[in-house]
Amino acid sequence: MLEAKLSEAALLKRLLDAVKELVSDANFECNEEGIQLQAMDNSHVALVSVKLYASGFKRYRCDRPLPLGVNLGSLTKVLKCAKDDDICTLKAGDDADILSLTYEAKSAYADRIAEYEMKLMDIDADQLGIPDTDYDASVTMPSSEFLRIVRDLSLLGESVRIEVSKEGIRFVSDGEAANGNILIKQNAEASGKKKGSIEMNSAVTLTFSLKYLVNFSKSSSLSKKVQLMMSNDVPLLVSYAFNQGHIRYYLAPKIGDD
Repeated sequence: MLEAKLSEAALLKRLLDAVKELVSDANFECNEEGIQLQAMDNSHVALVSVKLYASGFKRYRCDRPLPLGVNLGSLTKVLKCAKDDDICTLKAGDDADILSLTYEAKSAYADRIAEYEMKLMDIDADQLGIPDTDYDASVTMPSSEFLRIVRDLSLLGESVRIEVSKEGIRFVSDGEAANGNILIKQNAEASGKKKGSIEMNSAVTLTFSLKYLVNFSKSSSLSKKVQLMMSNDVPLLVSYAFNQGHIRYYLAPKIGDD
């Protein structure tokens, strides 16, 4: 059986917010190491990979590997019934077709325990192998900055060209009516702190759909930093790490006039 207790429901809410528009149904693969989700979006352009470590839970027990097939829209609705600071417990039996969620209020004024049950689905999905890649460029920057850049540029056009060079990282969007060009310099100092860092073996220039990057940037609620890993002609890796685990997105570059 599975029993996984999180000290705050907010983490699951934020994760679902970051994934639900890319993927509608997915398997949460549970084992003794933790809970993992891997899925591609319907157009097979983007892949999302989520890992929650067993050590990140207040209590965690999983007796044997257990796939939980979940409709993410339904799970989002059930999670909306939890307050952000509620203690959240997920439970499922070995051959269960039900996932139960319990929310315990932390407030001293309310001794509330709410219980919800949700039907599980049989989802026939292969575990996708993500190849190890030695990337030519790695950029670490504040996630709030990345969020702002992709949202601003998405107002102008559908695509963004990301260029990593000795100068820094540049985001360029050429819209029909207006163009945008944002440069973050290498190790730009912001009030005495490093705003970002760039490690580069060779210069990289790739073009991506802004719609997906805006979607990925919702994970800024999970982590203050985002890491962009790039090599020419391979998918971009956008990674957010947080105390209990990580969420990673892989996005295929646009080629030619696609």
